[in-house]
Amino acid sequence: MKSKTPKILHRIGGRSMVGHSLVAARSLHPRRLAAVVRFERDLVAPHVLEQDPAALIVDQDEVPGTGRAVQVAVEALDAQERLAGTVVVTYGDVPLLTPEVLQKLVAHHEERGNAVTVLTADHEQPGGYGRVLRDADGSFREIKEAKDATEAELAVTEINSGIFAFDADALREALAQVTSDNAQGEMYLTDVPLLARQAGRAVDALKIEDRWEVEGANDRVQLAQLGAHLNRRVLEAHMRNGVTIVDPATTWIDVQVRIGADVTVLPGTQLLGGTRVAEDAVVGPDTTLTDVEVGPGAHVVRTHGSGSVIGPGASVGPFAYLRPGTVLGADGKIGTFVETKNSRIGTGSKIPHLSYVGDATIGEHSNIGAASVFVNYDGVRKHRTVIGDHVRMGSDNMYVAPVTVGDGAYSGAGTTIRKDVPAGALALTEGAQRIVENWVVEHRQGTAAAEAALRARADGAATAGDVPGQSTTGRTAAGHTTAAHTTEESEQE
Repeated sequence: MKSKTPKILHRIGGRSMVGHSLVAARSLHPRRLAAVVRFERDLVAPHVLEQDPAALIVDQDEVPGTGRAVQVAVEALDAQERLAGTVVVTYGDVPLLTPEVLQKLVAHHEERGNAVTVLTADHEQPGGYGRVLRDADGSFREIKEAKDATEAELAVTEINSGIFAFDADALREALAQVTSDNAQGEMYLTDVPLLARQAGRAVDALKIEDRWEVEGANDRVQLAQLGAHLNRRVLEAHMRNGVTIVDPATTWIDVQVRIGADVTVLPGTQLLGGTRVAEDAVVGPDTTLTDVEVGPGAHVVRTHGSGSVIGPGASVGPFAYLRPGTVLGADGKIGTFVETKNSRIGTGSKIPHLSYVGDATIGEHSNIGAASVFVNYDGVRKHRTVIGDHVRMGSDNMYVAPVTVGDGAYSGAGTTIRKDVPAGALALTEGAQRIVENWVVEHRQGTAAAEAALRARADGAATAGDVPGQSTTGRTAAGHTTAAHTTEESEQE
């Protein structure tokens, strides 16, 4: 992989490759599960236990090969309680293996009373895979590793997946006879079927139709191919369950995402992690949600969100950024170019545009005017702002936390709120407006602005005194009237 990250820890579909393998293995409800580790053990073992805390970590020694890996696992499990019954062996780099295929393997193995059953598939480019060789009657004969195979054997397209079901006693007996006398100098697990057959035990191969189920990844090209195939599988499952995905080619959905019926996912959307989307919601286009809960009937457009909750019927975006801890209530709105973080926004409340809301609690049916900033950080600590119910806040407000605005309060445009605002009060930050006549003409001579001002003066419309109703007194009155203006009032009313 040419990476600091061990191969099996690389991720597709929201999980590491070994994470996918562990989920498939656990689907069998095994009495015990062992994970054999060797390369970069200090990174791999903790990750395995994070994914499956009940797994037994077994360290492989310096003897190389899959046969030795299984042998040390058997020894470790026998030390706890002697293995009996069916033993399944799978790998950490086959992330598309499904529970259904593993269950089919075990059922086939046990129904036929086999000592060994190997999972196989046809592959148009078998490359370095071991080849499955059969007798003239089609029965299983042996597995030949690619580096030990003849030209005729390499022409065989049926490959060994490396995934087996064994009878525990047959496995233990055969492993005791496996040597490293081969081109690789390794203990091959693939020697076990031949040894079992020579001992007169039943050995069989179960071929599956979809070779992607057993496909591994040894570089990032193969990893991307596996990721794309997994994504196609996930999208198809959602569509068959009643989800409209408009453009599967540009839509990516992780395996743990849950989506309700009649949801519409628009192009360019990624639903990641533990995201949940309830029925009738519309998500996208161009939206990325990670660990976000989207309520029924909500609309989320051109939004980047993580660790957040969007309530039923709520509207988010376009161009919104929901950071962790955002909770938007039913029928609420987080609009265009709005960023939120660690904030609860009540039912029907709106932050329509161009604002930052951090560390805040906003009550129900309140409106935050455009270009508002919740000033939550004093350089050392974060502080919280509390806005009540049915509040109307003006545009370009600054809320210097900690501060509280009571129910039903209003504020004027351009207000800096440093002190608590009582319920029903109007908060204003006023300064006298100063007008310096002819400043542009005198100080910006020759500019387009100065020429425009001169033309306007020549037309007799340069001063407000020439227009009825535009006296200085009128401007002051208008200033007081507009001071309480906000945005989105028509929607609120």
